[in-house]
Amino acid sequence: MTLAPKMADDKAAFIEEMGLLMAGLGLPRMAGRVFGALLLADPPEMSAEELAGALRASRGSISAATRMLERAGIIDRVRRPGERRDRYRNRPNAWNETLKTRLAIIGTFKAMAERGLALLETDDPEVRRGLVEMRDYFAHWERELPALLQRWDASARED
Repeated sequence: MTLAPKMADDKAAFIEEMGLLMAGLGLPRMAGRVFGALLLADPPEMSAEELAGALRASRGSISAATRMLERAGIIDRVRRPGERRDRYRNRPNAWNETLKTRLAIIGTFKAMAERGLALLETDDPEVRRGLVEMRDYFAHWERELPALLQRWDASARED
């Protein structure tokens, strides 16, 4: 699939907006552009060379972006039978799996807040406020997210 130079303006805009969205989250803009291109890819897989051509970017920047997206669990590296080059595609169920992984991180933040509270030698609410809020916030999401994930799984099976 070649997106550039004949890429439709609306597709190009989508890819650039995805780059800006991810940049706003602190990720490299190129990672967002690669992700945007893969979301629009037809067929749904693109090689690094195809991405570089479509996005008018260097192979090095494509390589860095695909590694980051792969580590984040958003894309997969795949290989077609008989081909020597890797291709990339959006990972099926990526958002659900990513959120499940984040659930463990939520528990870690809650535990750190509890450790911090145990270290404080005061009952002064103003001193304890930051850690109490942190503990309560992450405890809330640790309780709520599993139910949300179950509801999502149930609704996704219905579709």
